[in-house]
Order: sequence, then structure tokens, then C-alpha cells
Amino acid sequence: MNRLTGFNVVSLTLGFAFLYIPILILVIFSFNESKLVTIWAGFSTKWYGELIRNEAFLDAAWVTVKVGVMSSTLATILGTMAAYVMVRRGRFWGRTLFSGMIYAPLVMPEVITGLSLLLLFIAMGIDRGVLTVVLAHTTFSMCYVSVVVSSRLVSFDQSLDEAAQDLGCTPFEAFRLVTLPIIFPAVLAGWLLAFTLSLDDLVIASFTTGPSATTLPIKIFSSVRLGVSPEINALSTIIIGLVTIGVLVASVASKHAISRRIADEKAAAS
Repeated sequence: MNRLTGFNVVSLTLGFAFLYIPILILVIFSFNESKLVTIWAGFSTKWYGELIRNEAFLDAAWVTVKVGVMSSTLATILGTMAAYVMVRRGRFWGRTLFSGMIYAPLVMPEVITGLSLLLLFIAMGIDRGVLTVVLAHTTFSMCYVSVVVSSRLVSFDQSLDEAAQDLGCTPFEAFRLVTLPIIFPAVLAGWLLAFTLSLDDLVIASFTTGPSATTLPIKIFSSVRLGVSPEINALSTIIIGLVTIGVLVASVASKHAISRRIADEKAAAS
């Protein structure tokens, strides 16, 4: 059995410190009384109150959440369909081209993706706004969903699907009643990944957004260029808290789904 050496302990400690100490400092200074973000002047929650009264940040946050939910839901549906076709349909004409088009956004620079989508929307005469940002985020995030769901479908026992069809289910009913509940943890993980990518995106959104659809990353970036405000620290702390809660809920739901699947398999075997 491998044991942790002193070098490994030091490396892990320095690595985690490099990742999480800046986040911890940000959270601490979000409760700073002073307007200066580098000088501690006492504990205060006033910047959270200022943030709640800042309509520009609230509007940007609402746009970001709206875009994230819509784009991640669309990306999950399309990515799951693409993964199902690639894994369960075997070889078909154009499969290489299809898989290449699905995975291309994984390696495509965001600047190229954003510029190409901007030119497409201009050519089609679509006004830039929430719709264009949703379409752009769906385009690059569905490939991540496809990768996550494909990895689960590869290990899926196809005989369960075939047994359901032998018992009278249509292919769609077999997918909805048998396949989807089993792969649901992967689908949920894909949705959360797509939502996180949409929440974090700055480059592609800056190309495809309009004056009426300023997302939170764009708003934060434009504000930071004028100097870091304690309100941004407060906003970042809220986002960190929401992401942490989301990860914990997803982890518990995934473990519950896996436990239920194991219990169902044991019951079926007996």
C-alpha cells in the first residue's frame, strides 16, 4: 500500500493553499467595513446590503441565471441525444463527421467560437440579446454533456433496454422508463457542468450579447477594470456559497440514485 511521504504532504498542502487561500481571503474581505479591499477595518455586512440595492448587478445576475438555466437544459437534451446516438447506434454513415462536430467545441478557442457565432447571427439578422447568448452557450456546452453521458452509456447494460422492449415497450418508452433513470446521475452531472460553464463564460458572451443582455461575468469584468469594489467580493462570496450548495445537493442526489439502482439490481437478481 502506498503511503504519503513528506514530499507528497507538502505538495498537496501547497497546491490546496494556492487554490483555496485566495478564495478564503475574498470571502473574509467581503465582510470588511472599509471600502478598501486590502485593508481590514472591522467586521460588517453593509456591502451585502449595497449589493442588494445595486440594480445593475441584480439585472446582470438575473440575465446570467436565466441564460444558464435555458442553455444548460437545451445542452443537456441535445448532448444526451447525441451521446445516445454515438454509443447505442453503432456504426452509421457520417458517424466520424458527426462525432467530430460534437467534440469540436472542446478544442476550439473561445475567441474563434464567439467570433464565428457573432458573424452567423449578423448574417441571419438576429438581434443580439438573451436568445443569442443562450444559443451560443448551448453550442459549446452540449459537447461536455455528451462526453459525460457517453461515459455512462458505455457501461450501461443494453440487455435491460432489450428486455423492456421484449415486454412490450416502444424504444422511446424503454429509454424513458429504463435507460434514463439509470443514467440520470450522469445527465444531472452534465446539466450542472453546462450550467457552471454558462455561469463562468466571459469571452463567448461578450461576442454574442447585446446592451439588453449583460451577463454577470461581463458586468464584473467591466467593474474590476475601474477597481475592485467590496460589492464584488460580496457577490463572489454569494456565488461561491450557491455553487457549494449545488455541488453538495448534486452529490447527495447522485449517491441516492446509485444506492437505489444497486438496490433495484439486487432485488431483480433475487
